[in-house]
Amino acid sequence: MKLRGLLITITAFAIAMGFLESAVVVYMREILYPGGFNFPLSPIPTKLALTELFRELATMIMLVTIGILSARGRFSTGFAWFIYSFAIWDIFYYVFLWLLLGWPQSLMTWDVLFLIPTTWTGPVLSPVLVSLTMILLAMVILIRAERGKESRIPRKIWAGLILGSLILIFGFIFDYSQHMLTHFSLFEMLQLKNPEVLEQATSYVPHRFPWWICGTGEALILTSIAWYARPGR
Repeated sequence: MKLRGLLITITAFAIAMGFLESAVVVYMREILYPGGFNFPLSPIPTKLALTELFRELATMIMLVTIGILSARGRFSTGFAWFIYSFAIWDIFYYVFLWLLLGWPQSLMTWDVLFLIPTTWTGPVLSPVLVSLTMILLAMVILIRAERGKESRIPRKIWAGLILGSLILIFGFIFDYSQHMLTHFSLFEMLQLKNPEVLEQATSYVPHRFPWWICGTGEALILTSIAWYARPGR
């Protein structure tokens, strides 16, 4: 299948995944936030929390599978389709939540983004910007491959992408981790059944987002993309 055909098919799959994700969140909010989602977080029953963790893991497996099935024997193109489907899924997750619930009220509305390995939080704008960056990188890789150019990602580029991603992750977990580490050691935080840990976790209210940290990660990733895409590479 040509690039255009794959693009249409995988985009449709990722949008459908985005709707399924938003539908699950609609159900979760009916259970935990009948008056509407807001911080501080409501306590989550253990079974529900474990189900949510495994659901997130299953989502990642599904997205990785898309990359494997469409790789065409190249790791770089498989990686490109993985991050492309991830980004489309994430963007349309918010689109469908807005259509179904009228939430988020704005791009600066705070959200819980992920739960693995700890809680990620940030304004909705932050994951949307990351998703747009992922689409950019994916399209650069895929267009190079479609035109018969070298699409392998050199080690130096990988280093920049990975370091930038780690900085972004640090930015997303920074505020929540700082809140928890002011009350507990890292070892104590891992004791999820400790009622004091659960009490502090559910009392968390985001105060500030470290845009300078995430901006640094984004700048490093965009620089790596530009270096990868430069003519004559």
